[in-house]
Amino acid sequence: MEMTIVQAINTCLIQAMENDETILCLGEDIGKNGGVFRVTDGLLDRFGEKRVVDTPIAESAIIGAAVGLATRGLKPIAEIQFLGFIYEAMDQMVGQAARLRSRTESTVTVPLVVRAPYGGGIHAPELHSDSLEALFLHSPGLKVVMPSTPSDAKGLLAAAIKDPDPVLFLEPLKLYRTIKEEVQEEYYELPIGKAAIVQEGEHVTIVTYGPCVVTVKQAVAQLQEQGVSVEIIDLRTIAPIDYETIIQSVDKTGRLVVVHEAAKTGGVGAEIAAIIAENCMYAMHAPILRVTGYDTPFPVSSIEAEWMPTVARVVSAVQNVMKE
Repeated sequence: MEMTIVQAINTCLIQAMENDETILCLGEDIGKNGGVFRVTDGLLDRFGEKRVVDTPIAESAIIGAAVGLATRGLKPIAEIQFLGFIYEAMDQMVGQAARLRSRTESTVTVPLVVRAPYGGGIHAPELHSDSLEALFLHSPGLKVVMPSTPSDAKGLLAAAIKDPDPVLFLEPLKLYRTIKEEVQEEYYELPIGKAAIVQEGEHVTIVTYGPCVVTVKQAVAQLQEQGVSVEIIDLRTIAPIDYETIIQSVDKTGRLVVVHEAAKTGGVGAEIAAIIAENCMYAMHAPILRVTGYDTPFPVSSIEAEWMPTVARVVSAVQNVMKE
């Protein structure tokens, strides 16, 4: 069945809640309104107000309550309306959810999923478009999942719900309804921590994830016309990162470009560059390049298209590593 990312996530939530009565959803406006982007549309009518809970506008309370529910035998799926609002719940995310297994020597686990849309491209107000995933890459105890397609979103969310530990499930705003593809109707899972090789190539490896996957595909279409063979890796999960797949690819191509929308300094690209420097130094034909957002707050909507990675910037980066 052809689905958007919104439809794929909604379908997964319905199927998971039908299969497991311990699953409940909570968040701002997720019930009567079906969520700001209608991802949870229809859940309240289907499962009732005890399993689909509209909360106050209080992110720390949402995640704090979800952590408590998770330690008492339930499987909460909490929604933070936009990832830029998650600062209010950082203590609950990093100080509580991520640490309880370690703190209790695995006596207590936190089977919690926190859903949050992120990223630019929709002309949203301040704090609504931030890509803050690197904050949680640096927070041991959390898994961070960032799908780029409807089929990945459905399968990875199913795996996140089943996981015994907390998972931050980040959904790309720009791609919510802009891409459709055939998605398996039956319930299925995709492994967390396994990247996807979107396209095989010989000359350059591009590692990316989330909304930038679409940008990279468009850039690679232009590069193919120039005779450049590019291997595209979609991480799908940034905690853990599938380093084995990246290392194998770079050992083959000898060139690496990392593309992500978040700010450059201290981002996922920096971590990947360090790992490749440690493991593939003698295979490299050129320096590693990063195409990212800039080290500024996310800008006003009139210039956000220039702030985010563009097809032209990706093409230029690949051309530069090929020159080397």
